[in-house]
Amino acid sequence: MKVFLATKNKGKIKDFEKLTEGINLEVVTILDGLDIPDVVEDGETFEENSQKKAKEIADYTNIVTVSDDSGLCVDALDGGPGVYSARFGGENTSDSEKNQKMLEILKDVKKEDRKAHFVSVVSIAFPNGEIHSFRGEIEGEILFEAQGNNGFGYNPIFYSYELGKSFGQASDEERKSVSHRARAFRKLIASGLLEEK
Repeated sequence: MKVFLATKNKGKIKDFEKLTEGINLEVVTILDGLDIPDVVEDGETFEENSQKKAKEIADYTNIVTVSDDSGLCVDALDGGPGVYSARFGGENTSDSEKNQKMLEILKDVKKEDRKAHFVSVVSIAFPNGEIHSFRGEIEGEILFEAQGNNGFGYNPIFYSYELGKSFGQASDEERKSVSHRARAFRKLIASGLLEEK
């Protein structure tokens, strides 16, 4: 089955390629030279943004499309930055600038009040308009300083309770075992929707 992964984020592409290892899928991305339009992510939930992205790109490419909308939800910020995680600190800020901004905002917040969780909603859209979504989460807390530099995004400042270390210190395999994106994606795989019909 041929599936297009609707993202321009190379970190997400790497994550998904890792997650689809061993599955009989032909995964196509922008790295294969297929250009896609930018989708305006103006939804108020991860589900809305994920579905919108999958549907618009499936309509554009006429290929079954998988998309993910994910973000970091920090209790001390009332669940923020949430759907605005990629734009936190401004449109063109780097991952390290986002992390520094987060650490600065939370610098006076006590350890017990630094709880956070990552959310990922993976959607699959078919050219006929059929669409399904799957949600994954992982609990943790925001560290007082960045630790490790594996992966991308907020990984260095997110301490995973299950791994007992930051995502930035975790190997690809360790992250794959517990990550929000992996959990959402495993639900998609279990649904059977990625199998040839």
